[in-house]
Amino acid sequence: MSVYITTPIYYVNAEPHIGHAYTTIVADTYSRFQRLRGQRVRFQTGTDEHGDKIAEAAAREDIAPRAYADKISGKFRAAWPLLACKPDNFIRTTDPAHIALVRRILQTVYDKGDIYFDSYTGLYCRGCERFLTEKELVDGLCPDHRAAPREIAEQNYFFRMSKYQDKLVSHIKKHADFITPVRYRNEVLSFLSEPLEDLCISRPKSRLTWGIELPFDENFVTYVWFDALINYLTGLGYPDDKNFHEFWPTAEHLIAKDILKPHAIYWSTMLMSLGVPLYKKLHVHGYWNNEDAKMSKSLGNVIGPQELVESYGLDPFRYFALREMSFGLDASFSREAIIARRNSDLANDLGNLFSRSLSMAEKYVGLIVPVPVADESEIDHELREAAVAMLAAYNENMADFRFHRALQAVWELVSHANKYIVTVEPWALAKDEKQKPRLDTVLYNLCEVLRLLTLVLRPVMPDTSAKMAVALGYAPDDEAVASLPVGGRWGVLAVDQRLRGCPALFPRLEVAKAQEKQSEGSIQVKAVKHGDESQAGETGQDIADFRKFDIRVVEIVAASRVKKSDKLLRLTVLAPDERIIVSGIGQYYAPEELIGRQVLAVCNLKPAKLMGITSQGMILTARDDADGREWLALSTVMAPVAAGASIS
Repeated sequence: MSVYITTPIYYVNAEPHIGHAYTTIVADTYSRFQRLRGQRVRFQTGTDEHGDKIAEAAAREDIAPRAYADKISGKFRAAWPLLACKPDNFIRTTDPAHIALVRRILQTVYDKGDIYFDSYTGLYCRGCERFLTEKELVDGLCPDHRAAPREIAEQNYFFRMSKYQDKLVSHIKKHADFITPVRYRNEVLSFLSEPLEDLCISRPKSRLTWGIELPFDENFVTYVWFDALINYLTGLGYPDDKNFHEFWPTAEHLIAKDILKPHAIYWSTMLMSLGVPLYKKLHVHGYWNNEDAKMSKSLGNVIGPQELVESYGLDPFRYFALREMSFGLDASFSREAIIARRNSDLANDLGNLFSRSLSMAEKYVGLIVPVPVADESEIDHELREAAVAMLAAYNENMADFRFHRALQAVWELVSHANKYIVTVEPWALAKDEKQKPRLDTVLYNLCEVLRLLTLVLRPVMPDTSAKMAVALGYAPDDEAVASLPVGGRWGVLAVDQRLRGCPALFPRLEVAKAQEKQSEGSIQVKAVKHGDESQAGETGQDIADFRKFDIRVVEIVAASRVKKSDKLLRLTVLAPDERIIVSGIGQYYAPEELIGRQVLAVCNLKPAKLMGITSQGMILTARDDADGREWLALSTVMAPVAAGASIS
């Protein structure tokens, strides 16, 4: 089977930003996922370079429109390798082949009688570069640009879009997944419930020369949308190239919601007039806001791809973008949120699982995959079933553009594997030679989980997946970690395979100021280097002062995140009485991995309210900020003791 996935071609009136980055990452991830499934894939992106706004932007810089388009298009082309996005084709609307095809299609539609010449008076929005109807205005203004459109009276060419309205409605109703998510399908059907006006597809050269000249009238250039949408055919060599015949029947367009109408209505009716079958699907995503404010050049809060990668890392940003946005809805970017995802999901959950599993494999079996015993225990069976369930949920959700749900399923397996380690205690098994077969089974199971994680994370975090593959003894393109048909099942990892060591996958980032943390229910203890008297103090402290603190070993029996906080966790502990402690360790530990752990806490502090929750103590942590990176380690005891045991 073949797959053709496209991004919109990006308008070169502005430089690449997080919105462009997200769309392209989604398309790249989807193309990598489909290749993982064994499909033939063609992934296309590019730049849209004609129209009013390009001519105006070029005039502001006092250069020719083509020179301006070359400059900005080059920045888009350079941005995608920074994000590990690998399109198969990058198209420009100034390419000679595209210009020739636009003119050919215009002539075909004109000869069919679907383009006519007429006088028109309408409300023109320069920002949208199109005429608006009265119904589209909000308080007399364009809803997108918050500016009053200008009334223009002129002669132009029109496409008989209304001729195909009923046919388009019938197609949308017949194909439930033609436009996804369903909210956008409903939006288009609602719009089409009113009579559809014909589309003005020309601009007189008297007011715009930067465009593709109409083949049947040299006094006009093509409306930018009629030009731009045809790129999806140009990139396949329509009408004669074999790529068109192979890939067009599987075409899936990926767009942001602001260009829904041109893609769902203009493009569909253009294809109907041309006699070309409609594309297979239109996938529509929401907007990215910055700190809950809409991104805008005028506000100065637009974030570029290079800044994102340099600040947070390539794969952490790709993971964050796909995990944070529920496809189809708006999402908010914040530095705190992406750092929290990196430190919690990647460093603490995935990185910790990978590191300690391989460390135990090195310590107990010399980095050689051991032979598991045939009769597994119930907990082994549960781990295997969790892996199988993850694969099913991952495949279904990735195919349906529910990337956040696919990754949620992956992280449920990560969490299950971390709990598995805590429960089976491989270090305890290693102390008893009779438990060697059991230890071998546990280590095999953990390594097999790591292999499956390496496989499913390949489309999302390609660089990290490649490192994980090498650490597990695979070449990055080995089918066990690069093919779902081959590797997407339990038990593929070969016994006696030699593993390799692996550095920390995700160094942690410092996220907060010290005074913020002190108000969030945790005490940080910074280790003092031997001989560092500057931090030890000149006179020391009386032991009586220390004894004023009632420090106990508490056992965590329940944990959950506090709503509206990335940092706070609500912990139910036994000390030995049951009490609630609110602790600011949520960026370093997931709630589920804390259950059953014994940690140190100060238990005689005055109760304090944090986010409306009464906290009856403080968890002790050790702070490590080597090289400017920060990590909080929970303080604990070397051996299990009774909950509530005092520290003295």
